Amino acid sequence: MSFTNGLRGRLAYERTEGDGPGVVFLGGFKSDMTGTKAVHLEEWAKARGRAFLRLDYGGHGASDGVFEDGSIGDWYEDALAVIDAVTEGPQVIVGSSMGGWISLLIARERPALVAGLVTIAAAPDFTEDGSWAGFSDTQRAELESAGVVLVPSEYGDPYPITKRLIEDGRTRLVLRTPLALDVPVRMLQGTADADVPMEWALRLLAHVEGSDVHLRLVKGADHRFSGPDELALIEGAVEEVLGRI
Repeated sequence: MSFTNGLRGRLAYERTEGDGPGVVFLGGFKSDMTGTKAVHLEEWAKARGRAFLRLDYGGHGASDGVFEDGSIGDWYEDALAVIDAVTEGPQVIVGSSMGGWISLLIARERPALVAGLVTIAAAPDFTEDGSWAGFSDTQRAELESAGVVLVPSEYGDPYPITKRLIEDGRTRLVLRTPLALDVPVRMLQGTADADVPMEWALRLLAHVEGSDVHLRLVKGADHRFSGPDELALIEGAVEEVLGRI
């Protein structure tokens, strides 16, 4: 399925009809909707008659666009556009890595859309606190002159970190100002995550204002968080959030 979002072009998604509140999966940086967690949750939702949505941001997966042209703001707007177009009522949003940041932006800017949140190795503000903070002086100069720095990745080709990504990210930060979440929130984080440090999860937990916010640390789990035990934990977190609504 696809949805045409003006100048952003065609955004690909897969929608499962079912009972609400629906569940929406938002993937990570340079990930797509065919990943293990997204597909597993879709099967979980189908088995329970639960409405479900997974999607590709612009420049990701089957959607139009060039990855290097995108930014956090673009991908946030893409997610919102698809959610607005194909879902009804508040949704439980499951955000993985960068998708966790985008889910927090949605909860802050469009709270009426959110019935609950589940984050998996959430990476809010990673462009500033991870990419920019970790760049050497040489890399920062390269970013300024060339507009992009290639960062090695264990998942395949190097990640292009663009100047626009960094600059736009600074307008979308969620950890610098109060972040009130008046919905059930369940956060999952592996202690062996090499991409999103455990300390980031603890910082997010401390920063969020809410009466029903839980963090579960999983010893030895890495950033993929896609083994059978981790997938079961994701299911359980979604079910717990649904049970609290």
